[in-house]
Amino acid sequence: MAEVVFRDVEKFYEGGVHAVQSLSLEAHDGEFLVLVGPSGCGKTTALRMVAGLEEISDGTLSIGGRVVNDLTPKERDVAMVFQNYALYPHLSVAENIAFGLRLRKTPKDVIEERVLWAAKLLDLTPYLARRPKELSGGQRQRVAMGRAIVRHPQAFLMDEPLSNLDAKLRVQMRADIARLQRELETTTIYVTHDQVEAMTMGDRVAVMSGGILQQVDAPQRLYDHPANLFVAGFIGTPPMNLLEAAVRVDNGSVSLTLADQQVPLADETLARYPAVRGYDGRSVVLGVRSDHLQPARQRPDLPTLTARLELLEALGSQSIAYFRVDAQTLRPDAEDLEDDLEKPEGEGVTATRPNLVASFAARDALALKLDDEIVLAVDVAQVHLFDAETGAPLR
Repeated sequence: MAEVVFRDVEKFYEGGVHAVQSLSLEAHDGEFLVLVGPSGCGKTTALRMVAGLEEISDGTLSIGGRVVNDLTPKERDVAMVFQNYALYPHLSVAENIAFGLRLRKTPKDVIEERVLWAAKLLDLTPYLARRPKELSGGQRQRVAMGRAIVRHPQAFLMDEPLSNLDAKLRVQMRADIARLQRELETTTIYVTHDQVEAMTMGDRVAVMSGGILQQVDAPQRLYDHPANLFVAGFIGTPPMNLLEAAVRVDNGSVSLTLADQQVPLADETLARYPAVRGYDGRSVVLGVRSDHLQPARQRPDLPTLTARLELLEALGSQSIAYFRVDAQTLRPDAEDLEDDLEKPEGEGVTATRPNLVASFAARDALALKLDDEIVLAVDVAQVHLFDAETGAPLR
C-alpha cells in the first residue's frame, strides 16, 4: 500500500506567507494524481513536503500508512524527478541511472539488472555510454526518470518535468510518462501549471489556488462540473467565457440580460442551478464553453447572442473566433482571475478587448469576416452559473 495522504497540512514561511492552507488530499495506491494551478498556488510546496524538502508547519503527512513528518527524504522511500533533470554531467547515462542504487550500496548485479531494465523501458539502451551533454532534452528527462524508477520507490514525485521541452516533445513525453506509470502502477504525484498536461495525464486532478485546494476530481468532471468560478475559468482550452449578466424571473421562466440582449435559460440548466431563481434582479456570472457557441445558422433552435468578431485563428480542422460583446467580464488570466475573486464585490471589467471565445469547425468559419456583427447560437442547456460575489455555483 503506497497511499500518500495529507491531513490538514499547513505551510508557513518566514514573513507570514501562508503557502499551503489546511490541505487534505489523498493520492490512492497506484494512482496518477496531478496538482495543477497558477504560479504561487502552493502545488510545488505541497510536493516538496512529500519529498521531505520542506518542513510541514502543521497537520500530518503519511506515505504507505506511515506518518513521515519527521523523517528525512532518504527515509521516505520516494523518488523525485525535477524540472531541470539534475543529472551529473561527468557520469554516463548508465552511471546516472545507477547513482541512487550505488548510494544505497545495492549489489552490483542488481544494479546492472535494474539499469538495463530501465533503459529498455525508456528506450535508452543505445545511449547508456553517453554523457548528458550528448543527449537531447527528451532523452535527458528519460534518464532522470530512469534514475527514479530503478529504485522501485513507493511513490514518484514529478515537479514540472516537461516545462523545458519544446511543444512537440512535450506531447510525446506526456504519453511516455502516462504509459510508464500505467505499466509500473506506482503512486505518482505530478505537479504542473499546464492544465492540458493535467487533463490528459491524471487519473484525478487537484486544482489549487492561493494555497487552497479548490477541487479534486476526474478530469472530465472538473471540466463539466467545476466547483467554483476559479476552477471554471482555469480548466479548459480555450478558457471558459465568464460574463456578468442580470437575472430576470418571469412566470417561472428565467432569462439572463447581457447589456440589452436576452438569453433564456433551458430547463436542464435550471435543474442543475436551481438557486438562480432566487437571484431575480441581481447579477450572476454566466459561464459558456467555447464549443457551446456556434454560428446561429447551424443551430436555429437555440437562443442567440450578437457579438463583434475581433480575431480569427485558423488551426486546420478548427478555427478559434474571438468576439467582443457588451458585457462585464472577468479577466481570463488565471492570476487576474484570482485577484477578481478575492474582491468581495466580484468586480468585473468592461470589455475593451475580445471577451467571448468560440471554437468552430473550419468550414463554419469560412464565411466570417472581421469586425462583422455575428449572431451566435448559445447552447443554454450547457451553460454554468455562479454567484458574482463568492464564485460559488448556484446549485
